[in-house]
Formats: sequence, structure tokens, C-alpha cells
Amino acid sequence: MYNAVRARMRRQWRRVRAARRDAGMVTSEYAMGIVAAVAFAVVLYKVVTSGEVSAELQAIVKRALDAPM
Repeated sequence: MYNAVRARMRRQWRRVRAARRDAGMVTSEYAMGIVAAVAFAVVLYKVVTSGEVSAELQAIVKRALDAPM
């Protein structure tokens, strides 16, 4: 019985050590995701605030507000 308990504890300890080795990966993946999201937001902002797109959006809003009820 003692050997079975030791073997079980060894397996558990290996799992804990393996989980600790991968702990840093999650943080770096989140950081890369945030950088990608910010880059996409900047590109989207530049597109939306450009002259042509801004004028078209204003025209759409104006048509929606002038629509008969």
C-alpha cells in the first residue's frame, strides 16, 4: 500500500510541475492578444475617421434622421 501511495503522489507531483512550466505561456498569449486588438482598433479608428468614410457615415445618419415616420 505504501508503494501505491508513493506512486500516486509522484504522478500528482509531476502534474503540478508540468502545470507550473506552462504558466508563463498564458500571460504572453494574453499580451499578444491585447497588442493585436489594439492594433486592430487603431486601424479601424483611422478608417472610420477618414474623410470618405466619415462623410458616408454622416450621410447614413442624416438619412435615418430625416426618414418619415
